[in-house]
Amino acid sequence: MTTVGTTALTVARVVPNVTGLDKHFDYLIPESLRAQVAIGSLVRVPLHGRRVAGWVVAIGDADPGFGIERLMPLAKWSSIGPSAELIELAHWAATRWGSDRLRPFLVAASPPTMVAGLPPSRRAVRLGGTAGAGGAGSGVVRIGPLADPLPLVLEAAGTGPALVLHPSAPAARALASRLRREGLTVAVVPDEWAAAAAGVDVVVGSRAAAWAPCPAPAVVVVLDEHDEAYQEERTPTWHARDVLIERAVRAGATCTLVSPCPTATAMRWAGGSVQRTIQASQWPLIEIDDRGEVEPWKRSLVGSSLIRALRDPAKRVVCVLNTVGRARLIACRSCRNLQRCEHCEAAVRQRDDAMFECPRCNTVRPKVCQVCGASAMALVKPGVARLREELHAAANRPVLAVTGESDELPAPEVAAVANVFVGTEAVLHRVRNVDVVAFLDFDAELLAPRYRAGEQAMALLVRAGRLVGARERGGRVIVQTHAPHHEVLQAAVLGDTGRLVDGELARRRLLGLPPFRALAAVDGADAEALALATGLEYAATPKGVLVRADDWLTLGRALAEAAATKGTRTKGSRLRVAVDPPRV
Repeated sequence: MTTVGTTALTVARVVPNVTGLDKHFDYLIPESLRAQVAIGSLVRVPLHGRRVAGWVVAIGDADPGFGIERLMPLAKWSSIGPSAELIELAHWAATRWGSDRLRPFLVAASPPTMVAGLPPSRRAVRLGGTAGAGGAGSGVVRIGPLADPLPLVLEAAGTGPALVLHPSAPAARALASRLRREGLTVAVVPDEWAAAAAGVDVVVGSRAAAWAPCPAPAVVVVLDEHDEAYQEERTPTWHARDVLIERAVRAGATCTLVSPCPTATAMRWAGGSVQRTIQASQWPLIEIDDRGEVEPWKRSLVGSSLIRALRDPAKRVVCVLNTVGRARLIACRSCRNLQRCEHCEAAVRQRDDAMFECPRCNTVRPKVCQVCGASAMALVKPGVARLREELHAAANRPVLAVTGESDELPAPEVAAVANVFVGTEAVLHRVRNVDVVAFLDFDAELLAPRYRAGEQAMALLVRAGRLVGARERGGRVIVQTHAPHHEVLQAAVLGDTGRLVDGELARRRLLGLPPFRALAAVDGADAEALALATGLEYAATPKGVLVRADDWLTLGRALAEAAATKGTRTKGSRLRVAVDPPRV
């Protein structure tokens, strides 16, 4: 939009709130709306014969010589929306995560309901703040899993307006209540979006709060920075931590990342600015059950330490096994051959109805060895359904299976049904007041073929530790493993996750993995064509390709430009681009 000569009309550039329409359109701003329309305003505009909502992302003057007479006027001003600073941040984020789409970021930054005007600011006047300090004092704070983060948040809020993120929305609301009792004015987003935009001492929320209004923040705080809930699962796969780091730089604010087990990304960003405030009492009791001497064909996932806990009726026990169904790996007891699919050779799994199923091609067959014809099988890697039966026999009390597909039961109903639970890691999110958490096959997490396996395994130990509580309470975390000296386990036993940092960063640097280089996973039939169009290095995967670049903006621009290039995708094909994928 430009101004030429003396005749000019005010024009708004609008991004429609329409799924799949990733374009912007220019509209005239009527004289009656000029006092209300600003960058970020939510408006309604005519589009293809109907009125749709949208965001104003730019305002300027246009020359009638460029077809101004063909522009339609805005139909209505609807609400106050994201600030101009957040609109600019959204442009950066779209490039950073390999997309030309602004809409997902604008949705996250907008109020849940229309806001006609803002209430008076409730922000207190503070002395000695650091707003405008250009991010001085930014860094990582490493605390214990059982440490209370409230003192850190209060200290941060004492320097000026603060934006605080917690990965759990209920925990964010609980933190807000505690801050209010300390005399601070608090807005919980998205529900109190208008109050946050007007100005309060602390704005609190979960992942989407990275886009919450917080005028002139002095400090941003990310609690439990390691939690994967901060990353959006849908494309674009933006991460709240990275958004807030960039936002703090642009606002000249301090950025503090708080975690018991900071990620390699956070540690490299912080450099030498890492505070350690861990005490032994802030870590739970970790008990290592070495399973290395158990003969594989006679091995049970119910070890002796776990059996003692199961047979204590006063103990509330949670068993974790990230394998659903009855078995993931099966061998014939007669000839000891692993059971494979007759079509694609993949290892079959056993369903709850005892049938064998191929996870790759979905072929189903009866429980019969294709080598010798025997039907007696050894469950080399049993699943949750099979373990539930074994645990019931060992504990002699009811056992409830909980997986990601289970219905979440209210606490009183759960307590009435069972006091022993087995499930995938979803069980750690659904059960409370636990005495013992047992990881039945922790090596599957430690040795998973993912470059973040160590970080993710440590995060599981942290979550389990919070369930069982402090050492003096008597709770403990039992870890069954064949690698008792693994660096992750030793760091957890000693309560010092800093022991992992140097080795992890050295491996990532050597292998050219994040945070030293940028990585994206592209899944779909046309993934290789898209990767070729980027001009970057790539490698094939079972579902598509991995694309790598020297930095995130280079990767993002290349992916967005390749996706917009004709000929990279066949008609009707679908691609999923995950920048910085969490599980590869």
